[in-house]
Amino acid sequence: MIAPSSVDTLPDQQRIVITGVGLTAPNGNSLQELRESVLNGRSGVTDYEIRYFGKTLAGICDFDTKTYQSRKDIRRGTRAGSVGVFAANEAVNDSGIDWENTDRARVGIYVGVTEHGNVETENEIYEIKGFDYDTKFWSHHHNPRTVANNPAGEIALNMHITGPHYTIGAACAAGNAGLIQGAQMLRLNECDIALAGGASESIHTFGIFASFASQGALATHEDPTKASRPFDTQRNGIVVAEGSCMFVLERLDSAKARGAKIYGELAGYAMNTDATDFVLPNPERQAECVNLALKRAGLTADQIDIVSTHATGTDSGDAQECTALRSVFGESERTHFNNTKSFIGHCMGAAGSLELAGNLNSFQDGVCHATINVDEVDPKCSLNGLVTNQPKELGQVDFILNNSFGMLGINSVVIIKRM
Repeated sequence: MIAPSSVDTLPDQQRIVITGVGLTAPNGNSLQELRESVLNGRSGVTDYEIRYFGKTLAGICDFDTKTYQSRKDIRRGTRAGSVGVFAANEAVNDSGIDWENTDRARVGIYVGVTEHGNVETENEIYEIKGFDYDTKFWSHHHNPRTVANNPAGEIALNMHITGPHYTIGAACAAGNAGLIQGAQMLRLNECDIALAGGASESIHTFGIFASFASQGALATHEDPTKASRPFDTQRNGIVVAEGSCMFVLERLDSAKARGAKIYGELAGYAMNTDATDFVLPNPERQAECVNLALKRAGLTADQIDIVSTHATGTDSGDAQECTALRSVFGESERTHFNNTKSFIGHCMGAAGSLELAGNLNSFQDGVCHATINVDEVDPKCSLNGLVTNQPKELGQVDFILNNSFGMLGINSVVIIKRM
C-alpha cells in the first residue's frame, strides 16, 4: 500500500501527473533505452573534440534530427531546439493524446535551460573570422537563434502549439524548474496540457569546456566511460553533456477521463537560493530546499525510497550535497541514493528532467539503479543507502526525490509518487 501524502487530500483538478515521457540522452533515445542503459551499466560518455579547446570528453546524443524536422528547420534552428523538438514530440506520442484533435491554444511549453545563445554566437564569430570579421556576413538567423525563448519556441513552431511557451533560466536546476512551472500553470488553469522539462546544447560551445577547465572542474580520464565518477575519491570534475527530456503533464481528472497511463504524480516540490556564492554550494540551503519539498508533500524523510542526487563529480559539490543529505535523511534504512550523471555526464539544463527519467521506471520494476565508477567512496560523501556499481532490488518504490542544484545558488527538488 502506498504511503499517504498531502496530495491525496487535493481534488483531482489540482493533482498533477506525468502521462508521457520523451527524451534523447547520451545513452538512449527513449525512456526504455535509458532505463536499460542505467540498469546494465552502459555509459554514454565518449571522446570529443571541439575547436580552440581541443580533445576532451562529452556525453553526446545520437538521434535522427530529421524524425520531426526538415533539413530547413535544422539549418535555420539550433541544437537545443532540435533536442527539445525530438523530446517533446516523443512525449506527446508516448502519452497517447489525440493530438490532431487537441486544442493547442490550451497547451503550454516550459523548457528549463542553463544557458542559451553561446553556441550560435561562437559559431558566427568563427564564420566571420574568415571574412576579416566583416559583419555583413553575419547570419540573419542569429537573433531568433539566440533569444532566450528559442528552445521552447522551436517546439511551439514545430508542433503548432499556440498556448504559452517560454524557457526557464535556472542554471543546472532548470530541468526540475521546467517541471515545477508546468505543474503550477496547470493548477492555475493556464493550460490543460503542459510540455515540461529541460534541454541543453552545451557541448557545442568551447567556452563551457574552457571555463570548467580554468576552474579545475573538468573531468579527465583515459577511459571516457569512467570519467563521470560522483562520490569517488578519484573524481576530478564534470563531464559536459547534451540532451533533453520533456514530460507531458496533466491534471489527474483529465488523465483519468481519457484512460491515460500514469507514470507518477507530482507529490511535492521546492526551490530556494543559497545567496552565498557564485559557484560554491551551501549545504544548509540545499537541506532547507529538500525539507521544504518534503513538508509540502506531507512526507517524512524516511518515506522516500530513492534520492536521485545532483552530484556532478566535483570535489566540493559532491561533498556539500552529501552533507545536506545526511542532515535530512540521517540513517534512514528505507532511503537509497544514486546518481544518473555517472552514466550520461552533466546535461546542464536537461539534467534534472533526464535524471528523473532515469529513475522513473523504478515504480514499475522496484529497482534502484546504481552510481557507476565508484571504486572507493570518499568519506566526505558517505551516505547510508548509497547504491554503487550494481543496481539494488528494493521491492516496492513509492516515492522518488530528485535533486538539481545550479550556479548562483539556485536549488530545486521534485518528489514524484507512484500511482
